[in-house]
Amino acid sequence: MPVQFSLVIFAVIAAIVLFQLYNVLGKKVGRQPQEDAKAPVLPAAAGPDAQAKLTPLDAAALAAAASLRARDPAFDPVKFIEGARQAYETIVRGYASGDRAALKPLLTPAVLDSFETGIAARETRGETEQVEFLHPPRADLEVASAEGDRAVAKVRFLAEIRSKVILPEGEATPGAPAEPRIEERRTAEHWTFERTLGAADPNWVLARVEPATA
Repeated sequence: MPVQFSLVIFAVIAAIVLFQLYNVLGKKVGRQPQEDAKAPVLPAAAGPDAQAKLTPLDAAALAAAASLRARDPAFDPVKFIEGARQAYETIVRGYASGDRAALKPLLTPAVLDSFETGIAARETRGETEQVEFLHPPRADLEVASAEGDRAVAKVRFLAEIRSKVILPEGEATPGAPAEPRIEERRTAEHWTFERTLGAADPNWVLARVEPATA
């Protein structure tokens, strides 16, 4: 075969191969950056790693949510329990620091009054408190149901907390600052959250706190 003719054949083959490569590589394959920007994301309050925290619930928790889901199909027990855990941490820290502004939108008036009594008593004693969670608190959905026009959900929280109470100067040894009182404790509580079904405001508020078994 003449050399010139062979070169022409190779050139045609190369052109066909390049055309096929362009057809494949020139197209957008998979998710593009602009598509990722439009993907649904969790609310900013949930934090940048909140998606990783949303783990599936066990069969018992899903069964506990069935009653409410029958009235409110949009209720998502997985997202609810993560939001409840965040609310728990915010409320515990807010109560310790006496942050009334942070507590007000998260509590019913009755619970807010109870918390206000505790905060005021601590302020009267001249004490301040700081808390930290030694581990992420555990949250288990016990029941979620509809009672009339209210959605009610009870969550069992287990937590290990370190609290530091700073005493007033009057309790200090003369010439030395007062030593803070540090305590580590485990807590087990049932927190009941509620909201009005069909209301424009979808937020839950804490309606009741009760002791639970560890």
